[in-house]
Amino acid sequence: MKIFFSVGEPSGDQHAAHLITELQSRDSTVECVGFGGPLMQDAGCRIDFQLTDLAVMGFFRVVPLIQKFRGLVKQAQAQFERERPDAVVLVDFPGFNWWIARAAKSLGIPVFYYCPPQLWAWASWRIKKVKKFVDHVLACLPFEAEWYQQRGVPAVCVGHPFFDEVAEKKLDTEFMLAQRAREERRIAILPGSRTHEVHSNFPIQVAVMRSLSQEFPDARFLVASFKESQRTYCEQYLRDHAPQVSVDLHVGKLSEILEVSECCLMVSGSVSLEVLARGVPAIVQYHCDRLFAFLVRPLITCKYMSLPNLVAGRILMPEYLIIGSPKKQIAQISAHLQSWLSNPMTLARAAKPLVELRDELVRTGATANAAKLILERLGVAEDRRESRAA
Repeated sequence: MKIFFSVGEPSGDQHAAHLITELQSRDSTVECVGFGGPLMQDAGCRIDFQLTDLAVMGFFRVVPLIQKFRGLVKQAQAQFERERPDAVVLVDFPGFNWWIARAAKSLGIPVFYYCPPQLWAWASWRIKKVKKFVDHVLACLPFEAEWYQQRGVPAVCVGHPFFDEVAEKKLDTEFMLAQRAREERRIAILPGSRTHEVHSNFPIQVAVMRSLSQEFPDARFLVASFKESQRTYCEQYLRDHAPQVSVDLHVGKLSEILEVSECCLMVSGSVSLEVLARGVPAIVQYHCDRLFAFLVRPLITCKYMSLPNLVAGRILMPEYLIIGSPKKQIAQISAHLQSWLSNPMTLARAAKPLVELRDELVRTGATANAAKLILERLGVAEDRRESRAA
């Protein structure tokens, strides 16, 4: 059995890698191919193009890549005709993946959307494309599955793979012990996973760090970079703009940094779910230019940036959408974090509703549920899978 994956986001690369491992553990004949990232490749997927290298947001960043995306769609179409996969699994990245879904459906290949795009938040009119090109939506949250079902789309809530990944993560205890041995206040800084997000948001975070370090000389900021090139950028920016601030930069230590930090300043993204799962009080920021905001904001129907706030229906993580000059928001974010760090009771009150939502929402098993459903929908019986595995 051959399954084609199309995955364009770094977080999707992680989710898809776990799903590939689970599928192959259930049925050893499953062969995974497609577009994705390095984690999928490590899991045994044949990567025909590293799509995660093209993860971008915003009209002006997408335009230069249009010809590249068109070429990849043609490549996928030819591959579908030549290899005829048994299914196509899409993970987020809707602007591109709609075209992959269209190509698959034109040949009668079943299409699964795992971790579907948040249409309920910003593009509800695109439900027509889901109905036309997607056979099965594997939703991450209960209200999300209900939203699709109410609009006539076959959807099942399998759970969110982030919670599986948090539960399975083996923490670096030596790293955490070394951090806790220091007599310092630790604040996590999450600059984002996309490079353009880091370049846009990290300077704001550095300004906040400078402000807080004046109030708290014992503060140390732990920056969780997604990849080495981003860490290098952050290191150089700090050297040029805040050499006096105590900062450690790390790649691949997000979970450990959250575990040892009192609070967090993060760029909006799916990482908010791990922040929730670890019960860390956090402030969410996102910086965009005025033109992008003018073009996009009228399309956004959701009032919250982060999923924990959306699920709760109220602000659990204070949010700052920064359009244009960030000077005002830098002062507000700094004041907010200062109030938390100045008063342990205030910090505890900020953490309490997050912990309550975590205890209510966080469930493991999403990856296993998704793999089981995909194989069932493709007609692979449980007894057949067991005999193959044996």
